[in-house]
Amino acid sequence: MQKYLPHGTEMIRIKTMKTAQRPAKARGRPRSFDLDKALDAAMTVFWREGYEGASLSDLTEAMGISRPSLYAAFGDKESLFHKVLDHYADGPASFVLEAVRQPTAQGVIEALFSGTVDQATNPANPHGCLLLQAGLACGDGAAAIQRELVRRRDSGEHLIRERLEQAKTDGDLGGDTHPADLARYVITVMRGIGVQAANGASRDQLQRVAKTALRSLPN
Repeated sequence: MQKYLPHGTEMIRIKTMKTAQRPAKARGRPRSFDLDKALDAAMTVFWREGYEGASLSDLTEAMGISRPSLYAAFGDKESLFHKVLDHYADGPASFVLEAVRQPTAQGVIEALFSGTVDQATNPANPHGCLLLQAGLACGDGAAAIQRELVRRRDSGEHLIRERLEQAKTDGDLGGDTHPADLARYVITVMRGIGVQAANGASRDQLQRVAKTALRSLPN
């Protein structure tokens, strides 16, 4: 159909098309994989092999996707690793956020130690802590990754320290207890449990370590 509109002394012809005749926009191909399952698989590879030890071939094979699909969904290897760290915080390491919600400082520390033992010895995951294991043997080329792992570890310690500072304010910690020192002690025990688990220590052995550490806490 043609339509003419006056414009001064000229006629401008405008061609119009019926909407039904317009070609439909092509839709992108839907993803053929589950993002959470793919992140679980990538997390296991990084956890077991470390950041630098995990090759793209290892990752794509474990995730069950091609390299183009990996790049399209997650970006490059470093971007994927950052997403894995967030996935780890929301999954295996989520016990930390649950622990700091306990009503007493004693309860917080008990939950942190027991959660660390449970996570470090869970047969569904590689032993130890991803934030430690992934950074082992990283060279200068992965300096940004090392900094990110340090930042995340420091963030966890900061969260615990803030909770213990609140306990101090509430009168839940003894007068001589320094929240920052206690938070650092707690983190040291948690990391030690992770290292011992990676070295093959059993759940029972690590539970006894946690109980020993709890007995040393100030009243």
